[in-house]
Amino acid sequence: MLNARLSGMTDYPFTRLAGLLGKIPPFAGRPVLNLAVGEPQSPPPKIVADTLAAYADDWGRYPPIAGTPAFRAAVAGWLNRRYRLPVGASWGAVDPDRAILPVQGTREALFQIAAVAAQDTGREDAAVLFPNTSYATYAAAGHLAGAEAVPLSTRREQNFLPYLDQIDPALLERTALLYLCTPSNPEGAVADLDYLKTAIGLARQYGFVLAVDECYAEIWDAAPPPGALEAAVALDEGGDDPFANVIVFHSLSKRSSAAGLRSGFVAGDRRVIALMQRLRTYASSAPPLPIMAASAALWSDEAHAAEIRDAYRGKIDLAETSLGDTAKFYRPAGGFFLWLEVGDGEAAAVRLWRDAAIRVLPGAYLGRRDADGVNPGDRFIRVALVHDNETLGPALDRVAELLTTGGN
Repeated sequence: MLNARLSGMTDYPFTRLAGLLGKIPPFAGRPVLNLAVGEPQSPPPKIVADTLAAYADDWGRYPPIAGTPAFRAAVAGWLNRRYRLPVGASWGAVDPDRAILPVQGTREALFQIAAVAAQDTGREDAAVLFPNTSYATYAAAGHLAGAEAVPLSTRREQNFLPYLDQIDPALLERTALLYLCTPSNPEGAVADLDYLKTAIGLARQYGFVLAVDECYAEIWDAAPPPGALEAAVALDEGGDDPFANVIVFHSLSKRSSAAGLRSGFVAGDRRVIALMQRLRTYASSAPPLPIMAASAALWSDEAHAAEIRDAYRGKIDLAETSLGDTAKFYRPAGGFFLWLEVGDGEAAAVRLWRDAAIRVLPGAYLGRRDADGVNPGDRFIRVALVHDNETLGPALDRVAELLTTGGN
């Protein structure tokens, strides 16, 4: 059964990209530049090295799955500050001991939540819903959890977010999990507070878990995106757990340019957190103690996050200067990706590689064919703005030239 599920999965986007470009030599007159992967290229704050050195003696100790009290307290403090949660109300503040779980990056946790939710329903026909287009892990997680992985169409005219009011109630009845991402990868779309409230209402009405990937929440352009925990508290429904049916995922990879730490956390519904902790006791491990100490220091410091955010805003400025109206350019509300409409994403990726040695990701590799047989990513490419401005500026000029003329 597992082999059948694995063989039925679509290849990972970067595996597909390697297959697309593998036999095509890049343009020889320029150095190869990878704009396909969302890996921050700026160095992490000095606080990381300093804290790792200070806690070097702890490398020899096993970290507790639940994390350290200092890590959980730092995360709870950041969540309460960032999303203006009512710390004085016992039902509203994030409980650091029951509502937070450290993870080694968020990908494994985003994968595991599907298995937890699908098994929790006890239904053989459980469904896992996810935006189409989106991070490839969502679909794979639902598929390998034994659920039906159901893509929800996204379009530019709906701010690249699923139409929640168009989901068939019969599908919602058997839904175990709905993934959302805000700001979204790849489009940079932000779900407003009302949208998040609607999603939470559906989760509670139909009894599924709303898993909100907020890993790009600190990379924003004009205004900080609202969060799902904030929306849950704004509903003001009281009860024992204000975050019932809601789980959020955060990481230091983008916020702190610390992808190599592989440090993130899951927070929200205390019952679901307990289930994830039980699963992880058998299947995973927590970040090492020095990394949790460095992570606590990063979550407690806002200055470096603001500097990193300003730097990405400058990269968006560069992109706007270079691309203008090319490929229906728009400023993403959050994140550091451009989602450019180019007609044929695969053909554009080949052209940029062959004629400019620039590697980008075809949008189709982040999407699935919908009920009408259309992959909403087909017409797009994703461009990651992660390099320094001196490297990025000329590259974006070249991208604009090739997308406008198709020449070399």
